[in-house]
Amino acid sequence: MLLRGVDRAAFAVSFANRLRGAGVLAGLTEIDDLVRALGAHPPDSRRALYWTARISLVRRESDLAAFDRVFEAVFTDAAPLPLNRSAAAGPAGRRDDVHVPVPGGAGPAASGGGLPWATLPPAVAEAEPGDESGLFLPQVRPSAVEALAARPFEELDPRETALLGEVLRRELTNWPSRRTRRHAPARSGRRVALRATISRARRTAWEPVTIVRERPRRRPRRVVMLCDVSESMRAQATAYLHLMRAFATVTPAEVFAFATRLTRLTPALTRKSAAEAIEQATAAVSDRFGGTRIATNIAALLRSHHGNALRGALVVIASDGWDSDPAPELAAAMARLSRRAHAVLWLNPRAGAPGFTPAVAAMAAALPYCTTLRPAATFDDLFAAARAMQSLGNADFR
Repeated sequence: MLLRGVDRAAFAVSFANRLRGAGVLAGLTEIDDLVRALGAHPPDSRRALYWTARISLVRRESDLAAFDRVFEAVFTDAAPLPLNRSAAAGPAGRRDDVHVPVPGGAGPAASGGGLPWATLPPAVAEAEPGDESGLFLPQVRPSAVEALAARPFEELDPRETALLGEVLRRELTNWPSRRTRRHAPARSGRRVALRATISRARRTAWEPVTIVRERPRRRPRRVVMLCDVSESMRAQATAYLHLMRAFATVTPAEVFAFATRLTRLTPALTRKSAAEAIEQATAAVSDRFGGTRIATNIAALLRSHHGNALRGALVVIASDGWDSDPAPELAAAMARLSRRAHAVLWLNPRAGAPGFTPAVAAMAAALPYCTTLRPAATFDDLFAAARAMQSLGNADFR
């Protein structure tokens, strides 16, 4: 592409400003048309850029000559364009654009220091003498975060995983609620609050002049997550710990890790520091990267005093389905779990692969008792799973 790495909006604004200096009527509507046209069809040659800009910015035939003069002044015999993000930047703390000077002889249109062709790179060295700030590191833009979220877990370094884990935690701020058996006064309620209505009637000679209504109270839906940390889940374990921390800090959640035995991680993952929480959770799991006993650990959770937390909860199981326990035992444990839980969502990192079928005996035995099965090989999959959990949590079918 001709303008690879270029800030299209900055280019369109600067070029339109040049045209207005030459008498061409190029306003906000024309600038918006040019930005959209560059995004829909990035030009691969100077001729394509000329026609894209001309169709978008020129509305009168009398402006064609002025447009051609400005275009030639900007692009003919200009200095080499820094079409990537390795161009030098200004002083630390500033976010100035990188400009390309236009050759002399262009007249008044050449003033202004050139057009902003490239935005700041991710990390640039300081050129100011005596400045001890070192490197200027701008914050990662949302587009860069989206690109990281589409990469598999094993391709992310710890810093990128922590960054995406924080983004995932912010995605869970609006968590669904469930209806309880208790009621609270509400004007839009359908049920008459007898006690409050009779209490009001004492003021009006026991005539119920004011009818007090009530509706069921709602509380956040509880989440119980079980994460497989066996050897086959080594690449996904850290990312799933960040998902568990998001649940533990945003919702009333209970989170567990399991391989050959069950480990409760709720106290460790509720800490404010993400690095400290992940470090303590990793240290607490002594059987990680070993074998897998899914049926045994689900049965142990059902027998423990934490089993009451499963009632009406949204249960999330993150595992690839490889289990050393017999499949009938897992089916029996999943049947008990599904009867107690509000919904059961299974996250499988293999489910997104082309042609995936739950052919593993344990996965095939557990699938009939799951509300939904979703892929979980990237953070994009986790974002989609979080939205699916919110939809399941809002449903009052149980």
